[in-house]
Amino acid sequence: MSNTMSGHNRYVSLWLFVMIIMVISIILLGGATRLTNSGLSITEWKPITGILPPLSAQAWAAEFAKYQKIPEFSAEHPDMDLAGFKFIYFMEWSHRQLGRAIGLVYFVPLVVFLMRGQLQMGKRGRFIGILLLIGVQGAIGWWMVKSGFVNDRVSVSQYRLAVHLGVAFVILAILLWTWLDQRQGWPDKQVRPKLGKRTLILFLLMFLQIIAGALVAGTHAGLTYNTWPLMDGGLVPPGYFAQSPAWINIFENVASIQFNHRMLGYAVFLMAIWLWVSALRQGETHLRSPATWLLLSILVQIALGIATLLYVVPLHLALTHQAGAIVVFILALWTLRRVKVQDNKGTY
Repeated sequence: MSNTMSGHNRYVSLWLFVMIIMVISIILLGGATRLTNSGLSITEWKPITGILPPLSAQAWAAEFAKYQKIPEFSAEHPDMDLAGFKFIYFMEWSHRQLGRAIGLVYFVPLVVFLMRGQLQMGKRGRFIGILLLIGVQGAIGWWMVKSGFVNDRVSVSQYRLAVHLGVAFVILAILLWTWLDQRQGWPDKQVRPKLGKRTLILFLLMFLQIIAGALVAGTHAGLTYNTWPLMDGGLVPPGYFAQSPAWINIFENVASIQFNHRMLGYAVFLMAIWLWVSALRQGETHLRSPATWLLLSILVQIALGIATLLYVVPLHLALTHQAGAIVVFILALWTLRRVKVQDNKGTY
C-alpha cells in the first residue's frame, strides 16, 4: 500500500488526531476537576437533561442544596457560597460535556466512514472497539463519582479513580497507535527481541506509575511527607506496613502509596537510561531520537513531581505534573512503536 493517503484516508487520520487531542484535554480537565474538589458538585447522573446547567436562580439554589447534603460539603467547603458552588459545578459540568462530545465526535464520523467503506477491511473491529471503550469509560466515570456519595466519604474511591484514569490512558494509547497506523498505511509489525522487551517493560512501568499517581491523588498522599529524598527522616517511611492485611497498604496507606510512587519513578528513570544506552551501543539509530526524548521527559517529570511535593501540591504544579505524565506516556508509546513497527516502505 502506498504511504500517500487518499482523500478519505486523510479525513480518517484527521478525525483520529482530533480524538487524540480531545482525550488529552479531558484527562487534563479531569485532573483540574479533582484538584479543585469539583467532582462531586453534581450529585446526579442525567445523560440527556444533564446537558444543560441550571438556568434559573431557583434551579441553582436547588442544585446547591443537594450538594450541601453530602459529607464533602461540610468537610471541604463549609463556608462556600453560591458563587463558589457555581465554579466547582461548571468544572464538573464541563468535564461531563467534554465526555459527551468525545462520544459524539467519535460515533458520528465512525458511522459515516463505515457506511462509505472508508475504513480498511480487517481493521474495522478496532475502530468499533474504541467506541465501546469510550462508552464503558463514561459508565466508569459515573461509577467513580457515585462512590463519593456513600459511607460518609468526602471524596471518590481511589480504586475507582485509578480505573477511570487507567482506561483514559488505554483509550489514548489505542487512538494514538491507530492514528499512526492510518498515517503509515497500516504497516508491518517487526519485533526486535532484546530492545523490544526492554521497551515494553519501560512502557508498562510508565503505565503502572500513572496508576500509582492516581492512588496518590485519590488518597491525597501528596499532602503528606513533603520532603525529599527522605520520608519522615528515612528512605522507607516508618508506617509503611501500618495497616493489616499487609497488601492493603499498597492501596490505602498514604505512606506506602507515596513511597511506591517515588520508587516507581526511580525505576522508570533507570529503565529509560538502560534503554537509551542499549540503543546507542547496539547501533539502533531509529531508537536514538525517541529514547533520548523519553529520557529527557522523564527527568523533567521527576523534577516536577519533586517540586509538586515540596510545595504541597499547588494547583499549577500539580496540573503541569499531570500534563508531564501524558507527554512521557506518549513518548514511551512512540519509542515502543519504533521498536515494533516499520511502515510498508521499510522505514520506521
